[in-house]
Amino acid sequence: MKFTLRQLKVFSSVARWSSFTRAAEELFLSQPAVSIQVKQLEEHIGLPLFEQIGKKIHLTQAGKEVQHYSHAAFQQFREMEEVLEAMKGLSGGRLDIAVASTINYFAPRLLAVFSRRYPDIDLTLEVTNHETLMQRLEANEKDIVLMGQPLQKLDLEVVPFMENPLVVIAPPGHPLAEERRIPLERLAEETFLMRESGSGTRLATERFLQEKNIRLRTGMEISRNAAIKQAVRDGMGLAIVSVHTIELEMETGRLLVLDVEGFPIPRKWFIVHRRGKRLSPAARAFRDFVLDENLPELLGTGPYSVKA
Repeated sequence: MKFTLRQLKVFSSVARWSSFTRAAEELFLSQPAVSIQVKQLEEHIGLPLFEQIGKKIHLTQAGKEVQHYSHAAFQQFREMEEVLEAMKGLSGGRLDIAVASTINYFAPRLLAVFSRRYPDIDLTLEVTNHETLMQRLEANEKDIVLMGQPLQKLDLEVVPFMENPLVVIAPPGHPLAEERRIPLERLAEETFLMRESGSGTRLATERFLQEKNIRLRTGMEISRNAAIKQAVRDGMGLAIVSVHTIELEMETGRLLVLDVEGFPIPRKWFIVHRRGKRLSPAARAFRDFVLDENLPELLGTGPYSVKA
């Protein structure tokens, strides 16, 4: 059986996205080129790898087997690269990081400081939600992930590095703005704007409210923090967000934090990777940097952010 690593790489991208179009965008190829690579791989194997049901494509049983073994093969290649990079030391190397979308409010400052210390390390950053980060960890596709508390379904190395309190925000002039120790039950009378399902903020909020037996009225589900903040400013409802996302709005008086009993909800940010993963020198340097620095002071992340 003869096939190429390029064909496996193209196949893996199509399988991950369940889309020839998305795979083409990721690999900077045309869609026909992606289709040709997959067809050639199927010809070499002698079995179809995808089947189309309606408008969606799905892996066949043979496709699932190829996906499993290709993941293992690419992981071996990544480990080989890491070993060779370790032999070179920290004079160079690559670092592939994924972060939760909320962390992106301070990730550029964090990476800027790290890059100044290690200018020869090439950085790649992906910003996405909690659900996708768990998928990246399951596939072992990233060197390091920065996120909220991961779901306990994978064997992971999870270390806290900074606090991430969740607060209730409102526009200036809201009727609750001047009240103190607002009862949690009072929030049930308000309309709330919520992050999308799969968001770490959404998951933490729902856990907290479930423990308190409080049910909020949801007005809209929004997938971006910036859009949530704008909607709150426009009077469309209240929201529960990380304090890291509203530093500028608090400084300029465009948003305020309500004094609600039980808030802020205590959360932490974690640095995460698969347990037993062989970290490259670049990844180890970044991990040590994140854990050893006084990040709130380094990043100027506000009064709620203290060393975990």
